[in-house]
Amino acid sequence: MFYVSPAGDDSWEGSFERPFLTLERARSAAREVPGEAVVRLMGGTHVLTRPFELTEADSGTVYEAYGHGTAGQEEAVISGGRPITEWRVRDGVWRAEVGDLEVRQLYVDGRRAARAAIPGLPGAAEATGTGYVTDSTEPLAWRSAEFVHRGVYPWSEARLGMAAAEADGGRTVITMAQPGFGWAMELYNSVWEGNTSRGPGLPTAIENDPAFLREPGTFALDRSRPGEHVLLYLPLPGEDPARTTVVAPVLETLVRVAGARDVAFKGLVFAEATWSRPGRPEGFVHYHGSGYYEGGGVETAVLGEGSSVTYPADSVTIPACIRFEETAGVRVEGCRFTRLGASGLGVSGGEGLTVRGCDFDTLSAGGIVVSGSRGTTLEDNRVRRVGLEFSGSPGISVMGTHGCVVANNEVSEVPHCGIVVGSADGTRILRNLTVNTMQVLADGGGVYLAGPQGAGAEVRGNVIKDTRTPYNFGLYLDYGASGVIVEENVVMRADNTSVLHVGPPLENVVFRGNFWDADPLGHDDPPSGVTYEGNVTIKDERELNAATEDIRSRAGLLRPRG
Repeated sequence: MFYVSPAGDDSWEGSFERPFLTLERARSAAREVPGEAVVRLMGGTHVLTRPFELTEADSGTVYEAYGHGTAGQEEAVISGGRPITEWRVRDGVWRAEVGDLEVRQLYVDGRRAARAAIPGLPGAAEATGTGYVTDSTEPLAWRSAEFVHRGVYPWSEARLGMAAAEADGGRTVITMAQPGFGWAMELYNSVWEGNTSRGPGLPTAIENDPAFLREPGTFALDRSRPGEHVLLYLPLPGEDPARTTVVAPVLETLVRVAGARDVAFKGLVFAEATWSRPGRPEGFVHYHGSGYYEGGGVETAVLGEGSSVTYPADSVTIPACIRFEETAGVRVEGCRFTRLGASGLGVSGGEGLTVRGCDFDTLSAGGIVVSGSRGTTLEDNRVRRVGLEFSGSPGISVMGTHGCVVANNEVSEVPHCGIVVGSADGTRILRNLTVNTMQVLADGGGVYLAGPQGAGAEVRGNVIKDTRTPYNFGLYLDYGASGVIVEENVVMRADNTSVLHVGPPLENVVFRGNFWDADPLGHDDPPSGVTYEGNVTIKDERELNAATEDIRSRAGLLRPRG
């Protein structure tokens, strides 16, 4: 048994009375113990200056908060952040020199501060092949602007940097950073009912220039002098630089576990990490879910007669700040993932990983992203307020897995899909509750499955409520989903409850015993690959609730949390 404390010392022996200071020292000590070793983190913030990495040599080690599982459990935070303290105040704005630090997120007394923004290009503006022109002179003064393109496709949101602005007669010519803008011109091409669209179009918002600091509680990073960045913050009433705690995330990876077996994390808080790539010239050319484009060519999907979109021939996945790669028997229990600038927890490959009883909130991207693993269990987790920066991010995403179980999770307040399953094998989506999904982007659902499901998938006992944007399907099987049983689910207050006709068509799909407050599209003429039987539509909400009380009582978290 070893102890680690923010007040410890690595020259000590790691006992309760004389704990270590760093996780690295505790890791070294644990490696010398035969069999399982336990490392207990005492309350406080454990600041990392580099990612904490575990390998096969660390198999069998448990990292847990002191008092885990008791009323006296202490809050042990593993942080990749840096306090910002050297503020100068001018005209009510706090200013701090931060060197080459790329600040995309900022946390003020634990609150995620918004980036300063305006709602789009000022003046009469139009797009060009390399950027934009406008009759406004305002962009001539911009130094660090990032253009946001929400809804390029209904399910996509790009982020692209501005390179320069020059006066040309009575116009301002804006040149966008490359290669990001060129990739966006390559990717975003669509034809809809005879109308052709090319490129990302006009921005829906522009962020991060000091000129946009107009709302209290917002910040911007002036990057006009390379290596001499200046962070600016417009405080809320009552905030004082001498008393207010301001933290900027520095690390992009907090924890990486590769090749280890039977490692466990219990009761810990993972916080303050970032992802700086979208601020580089490559930008963030988003397509769908957690995937984005960085060149390599596009292909065309025909959506119907006279309608098509281009999509990436290959895409890259938003990284996670806590990553498990090719592990076996890993357990993550009762942990919190918060204030992170990418996805929370990422799993790639490996087998037998369990994530149980964890909370995911205040994340720039998704909560949990699982790819290519076997026997992963995601149970009793709460995912909410995610996708705050990358709006296509699902709450929970499962791709290319074998035998994955997603059960009794609660997903709420997310900008796009709640739970996403791509092509996989033997996935079971059981008794989950999704509420207030699809809050920003469109064409998705509370639960969304796409593509062939190998040995089959089961979607049973889920409750899907309040799927918000127009053009969504609460329970959505899409793009040639096959081998799926959809049974005893409850869908209510969606734009559409479900849909039976998609392209490519559904194959070997059964809808049985589900309850809806509106008939799914195509229910009266199911395609040949769909069996639709024993489903009940009850439009009155009280009657629907009464009829589904048993299903609803078993969906969502296994244990309530405050």
